[in-house]
Amino acid sequence: MTEQKGEFKVRFRGVRGSYPVCSPAQMKYGGHTACVEVVANGKLIVLDAGTGIINLGVDLAVKHICSGTDDDTRQPVEAVILFSHVHLDHVQGLPFFKPAYFKSSVINLFGFKVGDKDFKDALGGIISAPAFPLALNEMPAKISINNLESGDAIILPPDSSTPQLVQKNEKNITELSKGSVLIECMKSQAHPKDGVMVFKISCNDRSLVYASDIESKISGDRELIEFAKNADLLIHDAQYTMEDYVAQPASREGYGHSTPEAAIENAKAANVRQLALFHIDPGYNDDLLSKMEVKAKGAFKNTVIAYEGLELDLM
Repeated sequence: MTEQKGEFKVRFRGVRGSYPVCSPAQMKYGGHTACVEVVANGKLIVLDAGTGIINLGVDLAVKHICSGTDDDTRQPVEAVILFSHVHLDHVQGLPFFKPAYFKSSVINLFGFKVGDKDFKDALGGIISAPAFPLALNEMPAKISINNLESGDAIILPPDSSTPQLVQKNEKNITELSKGSVLIECMKSQAHPKDGVMVFKISCNDRSLVYASDIESKISGDRELIEFAKNADLLIHDAQYTMEDYVAQPASREGYGHSTPEAAIENAKAANVRQLALFHIDPGYNDDLLSKMEVKAKGAFKNTVIAYEGLELDLM
C-alpha cells in the first residue's frame, strides 16, 4: 500500500491459523499465517508476524531499494510490529522479514511478558539457535523490543518515528496531537495458557480492533464487546465452524478459538461497522469458506472472510 498522510488502510497478508498451507483448493483465501498490515497517517503498523509478513517484507524491500541510489539516499523502513502472543504461527515469519536485514531499518516490536519472561526473552527464545541461526540482536536493523501490559497504550506522533509507550494509569491520553495514531492494548485470558493481547488502533476518528486467538462464546465476550464498541472494523478469530467446534468426541472447545457465530454476536453487541473473520483453520478449503461467508453475511451483512491481499479503507 502507498503510505500517505491522512489515510487508514488495512491489508491482510496472512489469514490462517496454526500453520501455513498451500494447495490448489486453498488459493482464493491463501495459506499464510497471521499478519495484517495497517497504514495509518503514514505510519506502518503490523499485527503479528506469521508467514504473511514475509511477502510484506519483500514489498517493503523493493520500495526501499527503489527510493534512492544508495544507503544514504534511500528511505529507511520504519515499522511497529504488535504481537498478540508468541505462538509459532504468529512469529514464524519474523526471521524472514527482509527489512530486518537492512541497517537503516527501524523496527519496534511490542508484546507481553510470558510468565516471568520479558517479551524480549520469550521472543528471543524462539528466534535463536538451535531453531534459527541468527538471534534477534544479531540482525542488522535497529530493533527495539518492548513489554506491554493490559491497559497500556502506544502513541505514534505525526512528527516522530519513535513510538511513545504510555503505561496504564500513567497519564491521560485523550488529548492527542492532530495526526497521531493511538494503539490501545487489552489482555484477554480467552486463549490458553498465557492469554492474548487484543489491540485497538485509532486515527482520524476511525478505529479497528484486532482480536485474534480469542475464544468467544455465543453469549458474547463482555470485555471484548466494551473494548470494540463502535469500531469501524473488528478483525475477529473465527477458526472453526460451529460443527467442528462442538464435534464429539473431538470438540475444539477450550482450544482458544472462536466460531463465526461467536464473532458475529460480539460484532452486533459492539455495534461495529464491519467484521472480518480471521485466523481460519488451515484445513478449510475455498469452497467451504465461501459457503461460510454466505452464511455469515446472512447473520451480519457487513461481514467478510479475510483473504490474502484483501484491502479495506477505513476512511
